[in-house]
Amino acid sequence: MKLAAIDIGSNAVRLQITNVISYGDNTTFKRLQYIRFPLRLGGDVFSLQKIGEVKTGQFIELMKAFKIMIDLYEVDEYYACATSAVREAENGGELVQKIYEESGLKINIISGEEEAEMINRVIAFQLDEGDYLHIDVGGGSTELNLYKNKIKVAARSFPIGTVRKLALKSKEAAWQALYDWIDSYTSNSDYHITAIGTGGNINKLYELAVGIADKQMSIKQLKATRAMLKELPLEERMYKLQLNADRADVIIPASDIYLNVMKKADANKILVPDVGLKDGIMNYLYEKNRYQKGRFLIKNS
Repeated sequence: MKLAAIDIGSNAVRLQITNVISYGDNTTFKRLQYIRFPLRLGGDVFSLQKIGEVKTGQFIELMKAFKIMIDLYEVDEYYACATSAVREAENGGELVQKIYEESGLKINIISGEEEAEMINRVIAFQLDEGDYLHIDVGGGSTELNLYKNKIKVAARSFPIGTVRKLALKSKEAAWQALYDWIDSYTSNSDYHITAIGTGGNINKLYELAVGIADKQMSIKQLKATRAMLKELPLEERMYKLQLNADRADVIIPASDIYLNVMKKADANKILVPDVGLKDGIMNYLYEKNRYQKGRFLIKNS
């Protein structure tokens, strides 16, 4: 069975095609194709409140290309979702309809809560007993999810993101709401929070950090990595660290968001499992199909 996930974010758009292979009671997932395109729809939306003419044309052509890839791989089922940029764009719904009419690709505009729930489908595998604050930082929004002994006890989406910060559109009120939300759940002395981070930027921050292993980093190591990045001009970050342009400019705002949330929650370390929305979509599609076919989900690392 072949499945495809399309994640239309504020900074980039991703396509992943996966072959699900079952053998007896076991199941494994083999990636067939992965494409990340730096479309940055949020650059328009957070400044103009809509997707402009140039980005509209690029978006339509990219979705046509993705649909061709899905057809060529003979995918059994796909799910495409758009997050905060398309959700907030005045012409987002109109553009999604136009893409469907021109390419046959159906795009679902999902809420911040639905986005968090998708990611939580794979985050649950990473947790053990204890208190965890899941921080997912995107281009347009940050989703926070609080777990206690593997059970999600609270969740909320905030309009704070890396591309939004670059556009100077992160509101003080949004930050205060985020801090108040954290206080309302973590001020109790029973909570000893460990952060768990998802998103392309935390994965790259982990790769750039010095002397760490086991898919986790301390807040001290995260601060040191941010300081190293801050010392380098944008072009030097791209040259010396081999960062793509659309990563080099947002990685520092992203580190600020992770650090601010961790400090407010008094979390001294952050786990970095390298999963994201596309993985949650794959899990959603697989579970949907296994129920229909009577299969059982076996977690695959």
